[in-house]
Amino acid sequence: KLHTPTNLLLLSLAVSDFCVGLLMSFQIILTDGCWFLGDVLCTLYCALDYITTSASVGTMVLISVDRYVAICDPLHYHTKVTMRRANVCTCLCWACSILYNGVLLKDNLKQPGRYNSCSGECVVVLSYMMGVVDLIFTFIGPVSVIIVLYGRVFVVALSQARAIHSHTAAITLQGSETAHTKRSELKAARTLGIVIIAFLTCLCPFYCSSLVDQNSLFVVTSVPLELWLFYCNSCLNPVIYAFCYPWFMKSVKLILTLKIFDSD
Repeated sequence: KLHTPTNLLLLSLAVSDFCVGLLMSFQIILTDGCWFLGDVLCTLYCALDYITTSASVGTMVLISVDRYVAICDPLHYHTKVTMRRANVCTCLCWACSILYNGVLLKDNLKQPGRYNSCSGECVVVLSYMMGVVDLIFTFIGPVSVIIVLYGRVFVVALSQARAIHSHTAAITLQGSETAHTKRSELKAARTLGIVIIAFLTCLCPFYCSSLVDQNSLFVVTSVPLELWLFYCNSCLNPVIYAFCYPWFMKSVKLILTLKIFDSD
C-alpha cells in the first residue's frame, strides 16, 4: 500500500534530506576550522551539498504538484499521476539538479581549491550573476510554484469541505456543524502555513545575505548562521511532509514493531 506516486516523491525527499544530514556530519567534525581532506574532496563535498539541497527543493515542488492534482482534479488523478510518471519526474529532478549545479560550479570543478586563501581552507565561490541565477531557480521559482499551488489547494479544499458540510447540515445541529467547518478550515490553513513559512524562514536569510555580497561564498570551514538555517530545512521536511500524515505514522509503527510480518 505504500507503493504510490506520492510516497515515491516522499522517498526522493527522504533520500535528498538524508544525504544533506550525512554531508553535514563532515561539517560538524570540522569544528576547529581546518579541512584536511584535500582540495578535490572539498570541491566534491560542496558539489554534493549543492546537488542534494537542490534535489530536496525540486522534490518539494513535485510534491506540491502532486497534491494540487489530487485535490483539484481527483477524478483524473490516477490517470495523470502514475508510478511511471512519478519515476520519470523524480529521475529528471535529480538529473537536472546534477546538471544545473555542475554548470553553477564549473569554475570550481575545473580547478579545485582555486579560491582558497590559505592551507586548510575549503571555499567555493559563485559569481554575482551565478548567484542571481541560483536565487531564481532555487528560491524564487520554487517558492512561487509552492505558494500558488498550495494556495489553490487551500481554496479548493475549503470549498469541498463546505460542500460536504452543507449536504450533512440537515441531520446535524447547526452549531456543531459550523464549529466542525471552522476546525477543518483552521487545520488546512495551519498545515499549508507550516509548509510555506518553514520554507521561507529557512531559505530567505541565506539568499538575502548572498545578494548583499558581490560574490556568493560557500566556506566549509566557517559556515555562517544563515547557512545552518538553510540546512535546517532538510531537518524540518520529514516532520512536515511525512509525520503529519496519520496513515504514514501508522505504517511506520507497523514496520518498526515488526507487525508487518504478521499473517494478517
